[in-house]
Amino acid sequence: MSTVNSSKQRKLKIANLLTDIQSGQASKITTALDALQVVGDESVIEPLILEMGKGNATGEILEFLSSLKNTPAKAKIMECVLNPALKAQQQLVLSSVWNSPLDYSEYLSTFVKLAVSEDFMTTLECLTIIENLEGPFEEQTVLESQLFLKEYLDGEFSKTKEKNQLISEIAILIKDIDRNLQD
Repeated sequence: MSTVNSSKQRKLKIANLLTDIQSGQASKITTALDALQVVGDESVIEPLILEMGKGNATGEILEFLSSLKNTPAKAKIMECVLNPALKAQQQLVLSSVWNSPLDYSEYLSTFVKLAVSEDFMTTLECLTIIENLEGPFEEQTVLESQLFLKEYLDGEFSKTKEKNQLISEIAILIKDIDRNLQD
């Protein structure tokens, strides 16, 4: 019974901390984010991203997201990156990815897909992420990445000289990753 009670208490504590963040008061926000580092879990990620969308404590929340170290947070972050309802915050969330200590290598093809299908700034964020991925990389992920790059070249995507340059840099990185897989 005590684990049920402690679980309920923890959820209540998280809900109260999220309310403090929504208050807009700088001191409450800072204290709540510090406490979420201790008691929070991946369930707080989406509500925090929504708060960034309202312009509340964007820098502090971005720093919080960038400092996450537990593996379940990675999947939740990627879910939010791909969530159409959070499109306005996508670039901010992507910047938290390349600032994160977590390894997002398994999402290589997702970053390539976003780079080719989204705008210049998203492409730039994805390039930065790809440059910082450490691997190891799965052959399937690399092949998918190559297919997305080919689709970009052959497709009707929004293309500018600047974006083409970034996509070219991504293609070189993918080629290097592929070469390293072959060795």
